[in-house]
Parts: sequence; C-alpha cells; structure tokens
Amino acid sequence: MEIILASASERRKELLKRIINDYEVITSDFDESEVEFHGNEAEYVMKIAEGKSLAVAKKFSNSNKIVIGCDTAVFFENNVLGKPKNSQDAFEMLSMLSGNIHKVYSGLAIVDISKNIVKKDYVCTEVKFSKLSTDQILNYIKTGEPMDKAGAYGIQGYGGIFVEKIHGCYYNVVGLPINKLYGMLKEY
Repeated sequence: MEIILASASERRKELLKRIINDYEVITSDFDESEVEFHGNEAEYVMKIAEGKSLAVAKKFSNSNKIVIGCDTAVFFENNVLGKPKNSQDAFEMLSMLSGNIHKVYSGLAIVDISKNIVKKDYVCTEVKFSKLSTDQILNYIKTGEPMDKAGAYGIQGYGGIFVEKIHGCYYNVVGLPINKLYGMLKEY
C-alpha cells in the first residue's frame, strides 16, 4: 500500500518521516477558501483536510493508495487566524494573541482509495502567549517567519519564545499531530 501526503509543507513532510519512511508528496490543488467557518473549529479544519486529500485521491481512482490530508488553523475569539496576507496582518494577529490563550486545531483526513473510505479526526491544543511589546512583534515580523504560518507564528522557530505554555499536543501546533495520525494509520 502506497501512502501520499497531500501537502507541500516542509514541516509536515519532516514530521511524517517520524511515522513513515516511504511516502510520496503530491500538493493538493484544493481551494481552502471554498470552506466557510461557521463557528465549529473541528468541523472547519476536518473539512479542509478532507478537501485536500480527496483532491489528490481523485487522480488515482481504483488504486491501492492512502492519501493523508491535514489542515491547521489558529482560532481566537471565534476568529480564524490563517496565514497573514502581509506584515500588517501579521502584526494584528500577533497583537491579538499577545498575553492571551488561543486554540490551534488540526484536522486530519485519510482517504483509502481502494475502499473509497474517508476517516477524519482532529486535535486541539491551547497555547498561552506572553505579553508582547510592539518592538518584539515588529522584530519577529522582520525575520519573515510569520508570513507562512497560521496565526503568524511558528512554535518550532523564533515564535516559540512567545509561548508561555501549551496544553495538548506540541506537534499539532507545528502542523501535524503525529500521535493522532499514528493512531489513525495503525488501522492500515
């Protein structure tokens, strides 16, 4: 059985190697903007993960392949904080998170193409940020790190210095909850 990761994320590729040595990467062309947020964080990220995995799976009908899709998003006060559009957007996100607790959700969707089955699940981690000064935020934005990260920070990089504590799965905040995924893949 061949496994495909439907993601271009370097972080996800690196983390998946902790579970599986041999897999293929095919970037999904699923348009995440098609999924609207209606207040249910878990449903939202699972729907995007499913869309990503199904978009790749449809290229391999009747094959013995498994496709893994994942989506990670940051939520604060019922708002989705995706990847910032620009430096100002990153500044606004980090200012919101400063001194507060937010939630990071990752949705997972595994498509078994030969059986036409989709299994979905999610993980939620609470993250508490320290109070940040304007200078801290601006200096962090200058690193460029926030620009391709949900919530405008990377816990595994420079952004980790802002994290006071977490409750839940660290790897979920990085972008791939490997414990949950491992449990789901054991069935295969």
